[in-house]
Amino acid sequence: MIEQSFRSPKVKAIFLPKCGFIFLCLTGCLIIFILWWMDNVEVQKTADPPFISQLLPINMSFCAFRPISLEETLEENKILKSIAWPQTPTITSDYTFKNTTDPWCSKFAILPKKGEEKWRIGDQLEVRIVMNDFKCLPKTSGGDVLLASVKNRHLKAGVSGKVVDHLNGNYTAVFPLVWEGKAEIEVILVHPGEAVTVLKRLNGENADRVYFNSTFRSGSVTETTVCNVCLRPTTQPVCNYTDIRTGEPWFCLKPKSLSCNTRIEHSKGGYLHPLTNQENKLFKKKINLRVPVQSSGSSSVTVYQQNKDKPTVTSSMFRPSGFYYKGVWKSLGTIQVHQFDTPSIVQCLRGKVVHLYGDSTMRQWFEYLTKELPDLKEFTLHIDKGTGPFMSLDYKNNILVTYRCHGPPIRFKPISVSELRYIANELDNIKGGSNTVVAFTIWAHLGTFPMKIYIRRLMSIRSAVLRLLLRAPDTLVVIRNGNPQALSTSISIFNSDWYSLQCNKVLRAVFKGMNVHLVDAWEMVLAHQLPHNLHPEPPIIKNMINVLLSYTCPQTQTK
Repeated sequence: MIEQSFRSPKVKAIFLPKCGFIFLCLTGCLIIFILWWMDNVEVQKTADPPFISQLLPINMSFCAFRPISLEETLEENKILKSIAWPQTPTITSDYTFKNTTDPWCSKFAILPKKGEEKWRIGDQLEVRIVMNDFKCLPKTSGGDVLLASVKNRHLKAGVSGKVVDHLNGNYTAVFPLVWEGKAEIEVILVHPGEAVTVLKRLNGENADRVYFNSTFRSGSVTETTVCNVCLRPTTQPVCNYTDIRTGEPWFCLKPKSLSCNTRIEHSKGGYLHPLTNQENKLFKKKINLRVPVQSSGSSSVTVYQQNKDKPTVTSSMFRPSGFYYKGVWKSLGTIQVHQFDTPSIVQCLRGKVVHLYGDSTMRQWFEYLTKELPDLKEFTLHIDKGTGPFMSLDYKNNILVTYRCHGPPIRFKPISVSELRYIANELDNIKGGSNTVVAFTIWAHLGTFPMKIYIRRLMSIRSAVLRLLLRAPDTLVVIRNGNPQALSTSISIFNSDWYSLQCNKVLRAVFKGMNVHLVDAWEMVLAHQLPHNLHPEPPIIKNMINVLLSYTCPQTQTK
């Protein structure tokens, strides 16, 4: 931009008539008003693309949603319909807690095998689950959140089951029998249906129960304001940080004395607990939150070798992605999972670039690889260990591994806004190719929002994946889904397993039919003998990395 210099002419004193003086006063008032107006609508100074409304949607609705096409809207509605949870009991001011699901009064029973008496590898085991209330009377509605698995702790074996809701208080869990020996059934009530009713309400009415902060600084002046994708209507001016490329919305309340352009840091703000006293009773450990359901008879079966003339698994049976045997994850799909030690990891990744994107559960992968490979040295970028970005390089074997967190919402320690990058934008910056591995996850930080926000974020990432595979079809793209975790009352209302389970269904639907691969963290945690944890224990991470590397080097001969 070329600046022009204007030289003012020399004038003597100017005498104006009375009407001229009034005109100058009015002009001055108009200028003052324009300057004030520009400062208060600074929210609209960002160069938004044409498809982003210049009117802030938060003044019209509670949450802002990324604009999508008509075709995507139809797909979104189809996905929402496919994951619709069974109807759950309503919670009114006079509801009775004793009528809610009681896991201690509920029971499960193994259904007898048809035909031959012995259970054999390849059979499908069925378990009937009957849920009762705190008066030990049968429930007449469905919607309880149940997890089921079969394990043998001596063999370090385990496989997840599928739970079918019959909508009347009865459920069926089915499992494939995949090893010889004892198979012990575990059924866990994660949430009663009444708690799901509350979680549904919270994600609609209290989507801002986790809030975020941004720090603004100019010179010696520093201010902090609240940010979110769901900001309640306010008369206070708002800064619009909607991403220009993806259209992902993000807003912050404008600082009182600073410009929107002075934002320097993002951080987790805090948590609001919007439960009533009655609702709080539905999220109690050892009472109705992640409580095992007991068996009315035997809780195990003995499995024998398969008959030679019988197929292992028929098409009508439930088929999980894999199972554990002797602590090793074995696939039930098309991939053969190899076991990688340090030399074979180096051999597999030699000459490759591995880009990891997501939350702290993906950061575990970066930490594992950096620890396992002695020549993979992490650069000291003077970045907080909890936020990143991170980079490790093995110069000798030409291996580069990077990690970067996904864009907001993300509940991290203070992180520079320059490091807040959306996964879709990062994928667009990758050249790709046969020596490039991309892995990402996104789930744990979106559990308090309407599902539409998650669906549209995945659609945005999917578009970027399609562009990446179009320009570089040999690029390997791997997705890690969410996993079950230990739950307390507070964790339940901010990051429930129920919501994570829904997110996993959405993820499969959005990426169905694409040339991408899944590391099924949900089943790998559920089937393992270790306790569930937001950050799975090292033995589980090792198995996840083995799956990742088996996608990367399917022909590698490993131990």
